[in-house]
Amino acid sequence: MEDDFAAELKHKLIVTRASRDLPTSPTAATVRNRIPASKSRPCVCFVVGSHHAVWGFRCGGARSEMEKENASAKEGSLAGHESLYRLLAKELPPHLFQEVSRVLYGCNRGSVVTPGSLGHDMIDATKEKDFDLQTFEFTADPEQMRPPRNVSVGLIQNAIVLPTTAPFLEQKRAIMDRVANLIEVAAKMGVNVLCLQEAWTMPFAFCTREKSWCEFAESAEAGDSTKLLQGLAVTHNMVIVSPILERDEAHGSTLWNTAVIIGNHGNIIGKHRKNHIPRVGDFNESTYYMEGNTGHPVFETEFGKIAVNICYGRHHPMNWQAFGMNGAEIVFNPSATVGALSEPMWPIEARNAAIANSYFVGAINRVGTEVFPREFTSGDGKPAHKDFGHFYGSSFVAAPDASCSPSLSRCRDGLLVAKLDLNLCQQLKDKWGFRLTARYEMYAEFFTEYVKHGFKPQVIRDPYLDSSSAFEK
Repeated sequence: MEDDFAAELKHKLIVTRASRDLPTSPTAATVRNRIPASKSRPCVCFVVGSHHAVWGFRCGGARSEMEKENASAKEGSLAGHESLYRLLAKELPPHLFQEVSRVLYGCNRGSVVTPGSLGHDMIDATKEKDFDLQTFEFTADPEQMRPPRNVSVGLIQNAIVLPTTAPFLEQKRAIMDRVANLIEVAAKMGVNVLCLQEAWTMPFAFCTREKSWCEFAESAEAGDSTKLLQGLAVTHNMVIVSPILERDEAHGSTLWNTAVIIGNHGNIIGKHRKNHIPRVGDFNESTYYMEGNTGHPVFETEFGKIAVNICYGRHHPMNWQAFGMNGAEIVFNPSATVGALSEPMWPIEARNAAIANSYFVGAINRVGTEVFPREFTSGDGKPAHKDFGHFYGSSFVAAPDASCSPSLSRCRDGLLVAKLDLNLCQQLKDKWGFRLTARYEMYAEFFTEYVKHGFKPQVIRDPYLDSSSAFEK
């Protein structure tokens, strides 16, 4: 049977969704010819990062020769590097790297945003638990009448732990155990407010359109994940944002994509449901739930005013704006998105929102390639497949002064910790005056007319276009 599987691999390579359109390369041919004669089930893994294709090979037992040759090239990496920042740091001369970093990541009060140093205990923890840990600091100008308003936020990105073929309860418990361990590290790093990724308790299975995955849905108030995080919130004096698939039993067991806000005393401050549901590619989320009905709530906590713009909502500027108009100082964007579709937009949208709305943004994306038991199609005429594509992680923090942190790994679990002085929000509002120049009344009038059935676009046509001479000349 092992020989049959190896033979199958020689004819049909298992590739990530992102690499499906790439041409065959000499490296791919090399992989084909190196199917190991191992008793363990081999698995070919093709990895694609921005601008570069990185090919790796893994098998279930002893490492293959190809895996040894590509030991540094992890799934989803950029030519073997975990992030763009690390690639540039290694490949560029120091003086050039400094200038490129200034352009790419901006300056906070005159200094390029760079990762902080870690203690030996934290370095040991990252090795033991195999995750990426980075720290950053965003400061504000000293003020005479207000003390600094420092808060430490944490962003956790993670891959699923067990295969999607494992029993659902085992999958969920494994993820919860993994995330609980990362939260313990966040607590040691002094995190006050922590946000997890979208639908963190489950595989992002909405691409399959199979309703069995609804079993992962739970009560926002009394579900297993909420109870777990309530205990951790009390223990560590931490506010935790928990995006889950919610089952609303009070309303016919309706499903929602919901972020539960758990206070640092273990109380549930409130919840927010995803405003904008994608209808593109494999994002078949409207098969499971509809647009949220909670508006744009801002949750006032002991550590500041926070809001949650869930995933696809980041593509809608007015969604960001509404949270800002309600007074948010930190807006989290828990997401699940894949490279082929969205990566060029990923470092731009959250950063632009932070600038335009004078608040901090924490953008979180899950990591890894999730392969499902049965094939599904994308409605694009291409062959059926079992994976959604590579979730490229790359979580980061953006500040209202246009600076942002380098991102976490594209291919490993990660914890990003950022110390923020919330005074920076008001300072940037005063500096740029976006609120003063916004002309809300003009846009309110426009949108009032736009939503009416008889709306006519304001287009002024050049009369020359209607004259015969326009075509003669």
